[in-house]
Order: sequence, then structure tokens, then C-alpha cells
Amino acid sequence: MVDKADKIWLDGRLVDWDDANVHILTHTLHYGLGVFEGIRCYQREDGSSHVFRLREHIRRLFDGARLLMMEMPFTEEQIVQACLETLRANGQKEAYLRPLVFLGDGTMGLAATANTVRVAVVTWKWGAYLGDDGLANGIRAKVSSFARNHPRSLFPKGKVVGHYVNSILAKREAVLAGYDEGIMLDHEGYISEASGENIFIARDGVVKTPSYSSSILGGITRSTLITVLEESNVPIVYDRFARDELCLADEVFMCGTAAEVTPVREIDNRKIGSGARGPITTAIQARFFDIVKGSTPDHAEWREAV
Repeated sequence: MVDKADKIWLDGRLVDWDDANVHILTHTLHYGLGVFEGIRCYQREDGSSHVFRLREHIRRLFDGARLLMMEMPFTEEQIVQACLETLRANGQKEAYLRPLVFLGDGTMGLAATANTVRVAVVTWKWGAYLGDDGLANGIRAKVSSFARNHPRSLFPKGKVVGHYVNSILAKREAVLAGYDEGIMLDHEGYISEASGENIFIARDGVVKTPSYSSSILGGITRSTLITVLEESNVPIVYDRFARDELCLADEVFMCGTAAEVTPVREIDNRKIGSGARGPITTAIQARFFDIVKGSTPDHAEWREAV
């Protein structure tokens, strides 16, 4: 259940939470044409609050809109400021931010080229997506029967509203089967990503993750962890890998804005490594949380003060 905040930014102004409504014929509600972002605001040890990699997220939002040929009615800087303005209006020291670009009501049917492009920013309190226990002790996952969308059918690099039906099916399948998360294969049968996270594996001290050009979302947290791994002198390979290599890894971890850095202790009833959070995952997770809400001065360029 999402806890109500005071205000939502909608089409250029702050409105009361309960007044941020749309018509039932809103085009995106029917057909899924829209893009969104998930962003986190953290409070650091010194009490200051910042939004993590805000500008990179907003750039991706605009990239997604361009892929869908949705003409943005605001600039990137205006949406950056809208995110900060909404946090301040709600008095939130920590929050999850959801910018959403959607097609309004007017014409129905698939083309709807004359409908107004609308933009909202919603902020709410949200803890660990896969649970605090998952962060500490790892989660259980299964390889989904639903494959990731083919890149000839959709745009994997767009965080597109309608794409997430694919993710929802995988997530529900996993949860109803007693697992925490579903891992999806690509159109050729190789590991792509989880329903809402990018995936890394480690074996013999070497980390591997699917390449950016594969059918994955270009994750902002993924990019962050790659930098952290490089700075920690951990070898990284960007390549595809199959289900058996995933199960035989010493460590598996997932990442995303909501999931942050979450270890995987079991896949398809097979224990991963020791069945606990491994040393590479532990180190990378600790470094990540120190950057976003600890005391290190490193990577100040990733933190946008509220």
C-alpha cells in the first residue's frame, strides 16, 4: 500500500494527491504507450538528502519518449526541478520517485497522434523492493517460462509502460510458485534480466553480466555497479551466458533502483555458492550503500541535493 504524500506534480504544477486524476479514456491506460522512471532519494549519515543519479534517469526518460515518438512538453531541466520540487513540497527526506510520461485522452485507436503528452511526478516512501532480509541473506529465484521481449518487436532500452506486462507475468509466476523473483531468458535462450532487475554472476573472482547491446534495460544501478567493480579492480566480462552457468556461479546478484543490490541464494531449487551472500556481493553492496547513504565523499556528481 502506497502511503499518501501531500502533493503530486502534474503537467507543470503541484496538485493535491487526491486531485491528481485522469480521464478513463486516457490513451496510455488502454494501450500502454508511455515511459516512466524509478528513482530514489536517500538521506545520508550527515542528515542531508539527495536524489541518486537524477539527471541520468531523466535523460533515459526522454530517450524512451523519443523512441516512442512522444514529443515532450517540458525540458529535461524542468523535469529535474519538478522532481526536487515535489520532494520539498512533501517534506520527504527519503522517497521513491516516479516520473511518468503518458498520452492523454482525446482520440482512441492505436495511432492517436493528436493526443496531448502529459507528465507527472509522484513521490512516496518505499523500502527494500525485495525485502530487508533479501538484502542481507539473499532471495530465491526461478527461471521464468516467459521470455524477455524480442528486440525486433519492442525497444529494450526504453522503460516503457506496456513492456511491463511481460515483467508482471514473470513476477507473478515466480511469486505464486513460492519464489521471490523471476529470471527471464532472451529470444535465444540466454539469461537476459529479472522481471525488474539487471543480473550479475561471479565465478572464480570474475564477474559477468549481459552486454548493454543485449535485450536488457540499460540500468542506471547496473552502470553504477560496473563503475564500483572497476574501481575495486574486480574483472568484468560482458557476454551472454546460459541457465546452467547461472546455476553454477559462486555468486549471483541483482540490481535496480528499487532492488538496490540484492544477492540471490537459490535458483530453481539449486543453492548458489554457499547459499549466502558472497564476498564480492558483500563488498559491492557495502560500497554502493556508502555512496548513496553513507559518509564517503566519493562520486558527489551522482548526488543531486534536495
